[in-house]
Amino acid sequence: MGVAGGGGVRLRASSLKKQRQRTMNNIKITLLCGFITVLVLRGTAGINLLVNSGDSDGAAADAKVVEDIERILAEIRSDSEPDDVVVLVGGDGSSSSSSPNATAGLGNFSSSATLIKVKEYSLGPKVSDWDDQRREWLSRNPEFPSRDARGNPRILVVTGSPPGPCDNPAGDHYLLKAIKNKIDYCRLHGIDIVHNMAHLDPELTGYWSKIPLVRRLMLAHPEVEWVWWVDSDAIFTDMAFELPLSRYEGCNLVVHGYPDLLEKRSWISLNAGIFLLRNCQWSLDLLDAWVPMGPRGPSRVEAGKLLTASLTGRPPFDADDQSALIHLLLIEKDKWMDKVHIEREFYLHGFWTGLVDKYEQMMEEHHPGLGDDRWPFITHFVGCKTCGRYEDYPLDRCLRGMERAFNFADNQVLRLYGFQHRSLVSAKVRRVTDPRANPLEAKEAALKMDAKFDRV
Repeated sequence: MGVAGGGGVRLRASSLKKQRQRTMNNIKITLLCGFITVLVLRGTAGINLLVNSGDSDGAAADAKVVEDIERILAEIRSDSEPDDVVVLVGGDGSSSSSSPNATAGLGNFSSSATLIKVKEYSLGPKVSDWDDQRREWLSRNPEFPSRDARGNPRILVVTGSPPGPCDNPAGDHYLLKAIKNKIDYCRLHGIDIVHNMAHLDPELTGYWSKIPLVRRLMLAHPEVEWVWWVDSDAIFTDMAFELPLSRYEGCNLVVHGYPDLLEKRSWISLNAGIFLLRNCQWSLDLLDAWVPMGPRGPSRVEAGKLLTASLTGRPPFDADDQSALIHLLLIEKDKWMDKVHIEREFYLHGFWTGLVDKYEQMMEEHHPGLGDDRWPFITHFVGCKTCGRYEDYPLDRCLRGMERAFNFADNQVLRLYGFQHRSLVSAKVRRVTDPRANPLEAKEAALKMDAKFDRV
């Protein structure tokens, strides 16, 4: 992390040549030793004699040796370890440059480094004492407790969808099913939910639109302990599973991921489509640090180049929120990581391609409430852009998978009323309980959400 003085300009660096620079310094030291050996052999007196005797070629050669020694010593002493990319926060975001003077005056960076400018951007007026403000508000408003009726920290699920219709009508249909699924889960577990269809900030579109929304909801709902963002293409597929909130004491960010891949700088080491963020000052500071790569236009384009260079396996495209979060946690590890819980014991994010064809086997062998590969908590349809014109997977495959996931989850809701889908690819249902049975007894059995499904 570098800091440039004057004008409030901030800079971030991704040092991609440090190892190479150390190697070059070792080579320079070796050359320096060689130069010194030449001088010792010739003797300092010999240099003076050559100069005084009018041997201009010899004098020039010896002067060049001395000049090279001084230059190499200066470079080694500087310990500059130049960077390939310097990110300047506070420029106009209009261009990047690799000119020799691009990084002049910006600190210990190579003159050949690429300078990426991103606009200084703010999510709103700076809040620096949110913990105190929130604590005072809660004390003055006891009718808005920060814990629910069971004594658990209050959670707010947040999701959203585009303000306009999808390009494909089927996309709207599955957005409706996805929000119905989220409402069902929240209703069963006493969780509040917000579904947003407005762009709160025209600068932050696409992936980035969640950040101003999450921040606004944190400030508007001080009674909420956790804000839980869930992408629109994610479906709760274990309606009985509950978050193990006690596991997250002392943590402020919970995100599904793989610590070993994070160490390898993989751009898929974390999934930012589903995460929990504690309502506290730390989280507001994280959002402020996360957002500078997000404003649309040149800033996002240029920042995308940095992220592709910084993260392993990332394709070249504009800066996205997931890559930016991973990059931030890596370059400022000491500042953030001790408050981050990387969840891998259950499927906070379950990648859909390996799950949707196994639901029948899961129903045969297991039961809800497990949350892991036996009965995934969330099935996330990453790469299925059913609302837009482009997708990473064939549309028919995505829609078939979404139908199966929705019906798999919906069966867990319908059995409360004695029904079940005829199959996981059919919207039609059939009765699975005896209509003559005592309805209260049937209800008691249905409320055991973690019970295994009976074969019918």
